[in-house]
Amino acid sequence: MRNNSAVFVPHFHWDREWYEPFQVFRHRLVTALDTVLETAEADPAFRFTVDGQMAAIEDYLEMRPENRERLVALVREGRIAIGPWLILLDEFLCSGETIVRNLQMGWAAAAELGGAMSIGYLPDMFGHIAQMPQILARAGIEHAALWRGVPGSVDGHAFRWRAPDGSEVRTEFLFDGYDNGLDVLLVPDRIRHALGEYAEMTAERWGGDPVLAMAGTDHNAPDPQLASWLRHASSTERAITVATLDEYIRKHVRDEVTAVVTGELRSHVRGNILPGVLSVRLGLKQRMAVAERTIDHAERMNALWSGRDDSPFLALAWHKIIESTAHDSVVGSGTDETCDQVAARLAEAAQAARAVRDAALAEPAAEVPGDGYLVANPLPWERTALVEVDVRVPTEDSALVSTAPDGSSHPVQLISQAPTVLSDERLDASQLERVLRRIHRRELFGRLIDHYDLTPGSLVFHLTEAPTGPFDLLILRREIAAAAAAHPGEWRVRTLVEARATALVPVQVPAGGLTSFRVTADDRPTVPATPPAPATAGDDTLANGLVKVVVAADGTLELTGMDGTVLSGVGRLVDGGDRGDSYNYAPPARDALVSEPIQITVQVIESGPLRCRMRVTRVYEWPVALSSDRDQRNDHTVRTPVDMLVEVRAGEPFVRLSTSFLNQSADHRLRLHVPLPQPVSMSASAGQFAVTERGLTAEGGWGEFPLPTFPAGSFVSAGPATVLLDHTGEYELVDDGSELAITLLRAIGSISVNIHPLRDEPAASEIPVPGAQDLGMRIENRFAIVPSAAGWQGANAVALAEEFRNDVLVTRGTAPSSSPLPPSADGLQVDGRDVHVSSIRRVTDDTRTTGTEVRLAAMSDTASAVRVTGAFTEATTVDLLGRPISEPVPAPGTLELDLGPWEIRTVVLR
Repeated sequence: MRNNSAVFVPHFHWDREWYEPFQVFRHRLVTALDTVLETAEADPAFRFTVDGQMAAIEDYLEMRPENRERLVALVREGRIAIGPWLILLDEFLCSGETIVRNLQMGWAAAAELGGAMSIGYLPDMFGHIAQMPQILARAGIEHAALWRGVPGSVDGHAFRWRAPDGSEVRTEFLFDGYDNGLDVLLVPDRIRHALGEYAEMTAERWGGDPVLAMAGTDHNAPDPQLASWLRHASSTERAITVATLDEYIRKHVRDEVTAVVTGELRSHVRGNILPGVLSVRLGLKQRMAVAERTIDHAERMNALWSGRDDSPFLALAWHKIIESTAHDSVVGSGTDETCDQVAARLAEAAQAARAVRDAALAEPAAEVPGDGYLVANPLPWERTALVEVDVRVPTEDSALVSTAPDGSSHPVQLISQAPTVLSDERLDASQLERVLRRIHRRELFGRLIDHYDLTPGSLVFHLTEAPTGPFDLLILRREIAAAAAAHPGEWRVRTLVEARATALVPVQVPAGGLTSFRVTADDRPTVPATPPAPATAGDDTLANGLVKVVVAADGTLELTGMDGTVLSGVGRLVDGGDRGDSYNYAPPARDALVSEPIQITVQVIESGPLRCRMRVTRVYEWPVALSSDRDQRNDHTVRTPVDMLVEVRAGEPFVRLSTSFLNQSADHRLRLHVPLPQPVSMSASAGQFAVTERGLTAEGGWGEFPLPTFPAGSFVSAGPATVLLDHTGEYELVDDGSELAITLLRAIGSISVNIHPLRDEPAASEIPVPGAQDLGMRIENRFAIVPSAAGWQGANAVALAEEFRNDVLVTRGTAPSSSPLPPSADGLQVDGRDVHVSSIRRVTDDTRTTGTEVRLAAMSDTASAVRVTGAFTEATTVDLLGRPISEPVPAPGTLELDLGPWEIRTVVLR
């Protein structure tokens, strides 16, 4: 049975920044929303859906605050639909926690203006994460609407989208895009005829439901006469209704939907998902990771160790992070000036979060002596971490040891030594006053004056990190004036700093807690010279008893894991041409892959016992660019050294790697390969509250070649190789599953190209973006590799990835140096296998009662038993918008939870 009615949804899709920077687009936005308000007030039948994102509303009201009440009236009447998101994001290029905060901030902003549309509207994202149905469902949202990524198995206009945990949302499939109604509206006098043709052409999709005609496009308000045109076109044969998207889904369609799709949506079958955005503009992906990590640490430190509520600064930082997640922002598909603004915004977010983090740590640091250090653990389990600190160099007859609050001592590894003579000058006595102008209170050359020696013709400053006595600049000024008058002529002025070195110190930190230490010289050291399982280095070997690295003749690595698993050829670099754009990679027709270096050097730079490192430098001849016809790489090459720092730490079951090179080539893609002992057919990568398995191919069918390049957040695993990642990036299983390839750089020169070998239609205008070539930039990547036959679960990759990404936080004490070390302090502890702690933060309810909110995600297909331990007496389960969904339960210091497979659970502890 066919329904002969149609529902038109007037809307626009608003890219906040893209081929123009934010402020240019905002100028258009204000004009467009002015038109929408005027149209809605003039025509009671008009409806409008504001793209599902509150950023457009916030940006508008900042310029038009006088229109706030006009907008509120229309929202409350249901004639304008706003929210629920703060911004339409790229779901794969930010953390799951950022997605939750996006929804929370959008929902709260909409509530102040009349309430959010309870539809998970996701019109233009480049694919969708597996856990989005659970995120929506746990916020009380039952419906979604989207376009890209839906597999070919869906043949109707709706399906049940199921998350790994079993949560479902009914999902409206915008199978012809979010502008499918525009062609019908091209000739207003022929709307009835055009609609009839479209309805017949797509009849099998709609069944008995009315046609959904999305009447809008990018960056333009609908014509003010739209509702009038549609009234004229409506007939008894085909009734036309104007509605918001929320009204269409709730009032005009059936709830009975049989098609079910489980997990992520990354099919190319009905629309381009533009996977190249995962790897272009590397710096934006790295800045996003830094900003997210910094604000996470700031929230944890503020909640656990500060008496100050810094929520305004944290809200500011979150807002800037979320703004930057927009699907044309962090993806890097904008112009150079747009991407510069995104980078600056992310930097500002990290700076605001860093201020909160440091202020929180300053409170307990006030109890730590000035010659000691405070160490904070952002992770909710006990760990031993290595920290680098500045220390005094011991005499030849003594050794450095670190002392913990309980009196125990630990070995220290010296890394580097700083110069002791900072300046040595000869000048006339009449010029001595100029030397004093360099001193700012007590600071000189970035250090503090401990004392000085003043003798006839000689002035010596002795600098230190922690002065032991008083210093008075006025007294010094009088003494020098008198000495200069008494001894005219040449003087020698020297500035000496105490012998200092950088030391590596092992520190055992409680779960989510604090500890402290000081490093001193011991003439009779009683601690062992090495840890029980030291890290050791040979000419071409690093080992620590858990993992071993051997550098091969070609500069690649052979890794042996604690279970005997061997990975050979790790770190092979393959560089090829890229004639694509910011949206899609494309090899030139006659590519020239470069994988063999012309020169290799290996240097051991640290020999243990806590950490050993070696630098493998390989020099390559990379073509400088593509040829003028872009079908092959240029014959002109440039010698490019690539440094690979290989690191093994005592007690760690993985090998840390970092690569660094100065990019002097354009239009190319560089990937690091991890060969596998046997070919595999599946990979798995972690991100956004799930570990997603993928095969060797991707589903195609639209105008885009389905390259099987996939996103990875915190780790990617293939067979016995698990790679821990510093930031979200791109990977692929190549050579029929025999190697894992991770993209280190993709350098391109255009937002979009009109003729693309792997995409039928342009993704945008062909606008040059020379900044996306990263020419003259130092390209650095950091990761770690775990060899384990047991795969990612057997290797405990969820926890290892967190330890790799999250260093402990270290700050110098500010109490008098003679003070004792304060006792270690326990924080919040979470015990549970394969459980990710996404957030720990301070929250305040409507009664202004403060609590600590903890968000947990079970990263496993089996149930997880979790124990949370800390200073609390009761616990309340809340939804993802912070609303209680259970009564408080007594929990005197311990909370036992049973998480279902892949479940996200949020609790507030008080």
